[in-house]
Amino acid sequence: MVKLDSKKIIASLQEDGAVAAKLPSYELRKSQLDLLDMIIHAFNEKALLMAEAGTGVGKSFAYLLPAMHFALLNKEKVVISTATITLQEQLYEKDIPLVASTMGKEIKSILMKGRANYLCCRRLYGALEEGLLFDTDLGELHKIAEWTKNSQTGEKSQIPFMPSPNVWNSVCSESDLCLGSKCLYRDDCFVLKLRKKANSAHIIVANHHLLFADLAARYHGAGYEQSVVLPPFSHLVLDEAHTIESAATSFFSSDFARTGIFRQLSRLYNKKRGSEYGLLVKLSAMLPSSFEVLDSMADATQKIRESAEELDDAGLRLCNISGIYRLSASSDEDFLNKDLFPQFKKLQKNIQTLTGMVRSALENLEDDEAADPSIYEIKIIARRLDDIAEICGSFCNYKKYEDQVFWIERQDFSKNTPWVVFTRTPLDLAPILKDSVYAPNKTVCCVSATLAINNDFSYWASRTGFYLENRLMLSGCFPSPFPYSNAVLLAAPVDAPLPDEDGYQEFIDKAAAQLASVAGGSALVLFTSYQSLVSAHAKAKDELASLGIRCLKQGDDDRSRLLQDFVSDTNSCLFATSSFWEGVDAPGDTLRMVVICRLPFKTPGDPVLEARREAVEKRGGNPFTELSLPQAVMKFKQGFGRLMRRTSDHGIVVVLDGRILKKSYGRLFMESLPETKVSFGNMNSILHDIENFLY
Repeated sequence: MVKLDSKKIIASLQEDGAVAAKLPSYELRKSQLDLLDMIIHAFNEKALLMAEAGTGVGKSFAYLLPAMHFALLNKEKVVISTATITLQEQLYEKDIPLVASTMGKEIKSILMKGRANYLCCRRLYGALEEGLLFDTDLGELHKIAEWTKNSQTGEKSQIPFMPSPNVWNSVCSESDLCLGSKCLYRDDCFVLKLRKKANSAHIIVANHHLLFADLAARYHGAGYEQSVVLPPFSHLVLDEAHTIESAATSFFSSDFARTGIFRQLSRLYNKKRGSEYGLLVKLSAMLPSSFEVLDSMADATQKIRESAEELDDAGLRLCNISGIYRLSASSDEDFLNKDLFPQFKKLQKNIQTLTGMVRSALENLEDDEAADPSIYEIKIIARRLDDIAEICGSFCNYKKYEDQVFWIERQDFSKNTPWVVFTRTPLDLAPILKDSVYAPNKTVCCVSATLAINNDFSYWASRTGFYLENRLMLSGCFPSPFPYSNAVLLAAPVDAPLPDEDGYQEFIDKAAAQLASVAGGSALVLFTSYQSLVSAHAKAKDELASLGIRCLKQGDDDRSRLLQDFVSDTNSCLFATSSFWEGVDAPGDTLRMVVICRLPFKTPGDPVLEARREAVEKRGGNPFTELSLPQAVMKFKQGFGRLMRRTSDHGIVVVLDGRILKKSYGRLFMESLPETKVSFGNMNSILHDIENFLY
């Protein structure tokens, strides 16, 4: 292995360095150079690294320079994974080309998204040929086919119209339906073209969703020496690393819903206008005339549909009040044994009956017919259904799986009949992440603006399995260069009620309007409850409108358009919940105030969190201090970080939750923030201080 020249790389970010020269209005940042030095050390010594880099440090360049130099010198791939598409695209389109232009040698990079973002030509032409969809959908399919003729990437985001979910799910690429080299359309395959580019790339820019799809497959047996979702790699940079526990959860969980079952069954068999369609019809036509099974298999698919509906109904009854139901020691065993488990067993049996018929039929095919692509797809769908049957069995025996959380959640989108999702999730991801992320890779660098709590990484490291024996582990906090002590006022009213006290929502409703008013708009008002948001917005919108302030509300438009409207109008304020606590970049006068209405403790009812809390209690720990409090502090820091995006920014963060001043743990929230000016008085005095600070 060729080691990196630390002095040479660091010099490129000095004031007269090659990279610095490319950046307009470049400012030397000691924190950035210190972070850069530590990441270089991590690559040279095959270390694990966790680093908190405050807003404005410039962490992207701090890891891109070592990653790109290392990949070029050692002819090894480096995967850089982010949580957000915005950062992913910024790295690929701006930052990587800039660094590459200073290196004097060609460096190949590629941006990779999840397979479902790309069109599968075989599925598209198969859907057109078989007419599986209704006439309105066929019109969309023909439009996609026409667009495909000139598309270079086959990427959904580049289609000039938004395909309906039903259509796109029928034509997008899916890993276990891919025929690879056996596909008739392999020369035109967008995913194969992307993978060829990835195989020769030095830098692969992925997202956590794609990364954990790859790592989960490798962990479950695909191995680390061959291409899976990504080409093989052993050097990894995880940006926005505070999100990896939640990102990994979905890929190490198992779930199903009747909607997904119906989609698989429709691919196998569908009857429309008196005609039969689907893969089982094709299979039947390939079998000897004496092997008549289509009617039996069609009946079996109908029985699966019926039992899936019955199980769904039972799940909806359980989720009737809270929308979520977790199977636990306190569950109603009589209901489970009489109403739920029999439906699981019935669905499991009906699935096994169909997949047994299918496999029996497949054994009677001639060799040349068995090689048909449609037969491969039948096998894949049968395997998917068998996986669902296995989940059904595990739900019935949930008490035997102490390391898993079993839960049911209601889904209720507009204009659709509600349904439930049955999910099985690991109780503790730390051992899985240790074995799938850290142990197999030579270098893993985890960076984020929020990884530590009061300069302590213990919480994040324990949740994500970071610690490994016999591996060099590096860590450090690199403070923001922004002038928080002069540019930011942290305010909290002493007369704010506690959230569980009478009058709390009325206080929030009044305060949100007052604060947005004194700021003249340019305010992001963050909630932990959509119901609370709706109440405050309803009370504030008319008052603010009379002052010429536009009052935007999450839910009235999609996230990207809401943000665009907010950023482009300095006389606007935005009332928002969870997803807006991070990923909002509104520099300058577009955002001068962040209002945190409530400390972001997760609400009771999260099934995985509740199970993890119980596990902490069981071993004698304190679930509040070990789980709930650290999670809330990390989220709080994300919300605070929305305010300062540039050195020249200034503004106010107001916390309306009385617990920050009245509870002993409130100090931990404040101590985890940079040093700022403060205003702790009654609401009227705070409004006065804010006005003086802003104007």
